[in-house]
Amino acid sequence: MSDPIFIGARIYRGSSYGARHPLSIPRVPTVMDLCRALDWLPPERYRTSPCAKPGALSGFHTDAYIDALLTAEDTQRPNLAHGLGTLSNPVFPEVYRRPATAAGGGLLAAEIVRTGGVAYNPGGGTHHGLPDRANGFCYVNEPVLTIQRLRAMGLRRIAYVDIDAHHCDGVAVAFNGSEAVRMISVHEDRRWPFTGALDDDGEGAAINIPVPSGFNDTEFDLILNEVILPAVSRHRPDAVYLQCGADAVTEDPLSRLALSNRCHVGAVTALRSLAPRLIVSGGGGYNPWSVGRAWTCVWATIAGHDIPDQLPAPASDILRALGWTRKAQPSEALLTTLLDPPRHGPVSDQVRHTVAMLKARSAVLAG
Repeated sequence: MSDPIFIGARIYRGSSYGARHPLSIPRVPTVMDLCRALDWLPPERYRTSPCAKPGALSGFHTDAYIDALLTAEDTQRPNLAHGLGTLSNPVFPEVYRRPATAAGGGLLAAEIVRTGGVAYNPGGGTHHGLPDRANGFCYVNEPVLTIQRLRAMGLRRIAYVDIDAHHCDGVAVAFNGSEAVRMISVHEDRRWPFTGALDDDGEGAAINIPVPSGFNDTEFDLILNEVILPAVSRHRPDAVYLQCGADAVTEDPLSRLALSNRCHVGAVTALRSLAPRLIVSGGGGYNPWSVGRAWTCVWATIAGHDIPDQLPAPASDILRALGWTRKAQPSEALLTTLLDPPRHGPVSDQVRHTVAMLKARSAVLAG
């Protein structure tokens, strides 16, 4: 099995959705800079993501939408019929190239793991993109395109696990009813996009796990061990795709969940042994310090590096140099460490009920 590969690109460093948008913050560049400051990203482990050509997007997106995206980048004019130019999905200078680069990274990841291994594409995970329009900060649905490429390579079964705070509605559209793709999503209940209900099983292909506000590490561990890992094991996947959105951590402004980034580390560690191929992406994450730290911990876990208790000065300086338009300022721990302390707590009645319902459902299907 080959060494893990990190996929990045220069376009993430200078591109922004706009000064007031939640994705005005640097994310992938922060991860790359931290990993290099810690000597975790030697040249042989790094690949530059290509920008996917329009034809590579047509497996999921309509030709009319792809043309609209290209035209929006060229003219910088909105196309509201395709969701381009809204507050969530503004038109910006790289409105085609940036999401197409994320998709290109996913397609490259599929090629990297063709014969086995692990690929990390933190710029990916854009799970809200719909066939004919932009949606939820996502213009191109990288997870769908990447899974389609894995299937085209001859892989029969894929497990898609999504721990982003928001339900993966675009992925659900693509694989509803699929026997080949088992979709598992942990997401905040009653949170946009208001899909992914517990009783929505995608014609037997999906496991949706809506969780309450305040969702903590103890509850995540319960769901991981009692629901996610058994479901992935039963599926016997040829590859696992883990969408590792960082917006479920306590400090994120766009959820009411209370996880530590240890949950991301735990998910990567547990899922890696369940298939010969693993692709890990980013996703949501809107606090510049917490998302950079979480995704750097993910790479450390993938690449087999020990996470230090305290960051050396060059790495800490990268975090101290970050800015944010919100008034909230980071704690000292967000500037000097990578791994959060555990955020354990009681298991809510809702989580206990959800786990019981999903275990009962799996028992019926198995029997």
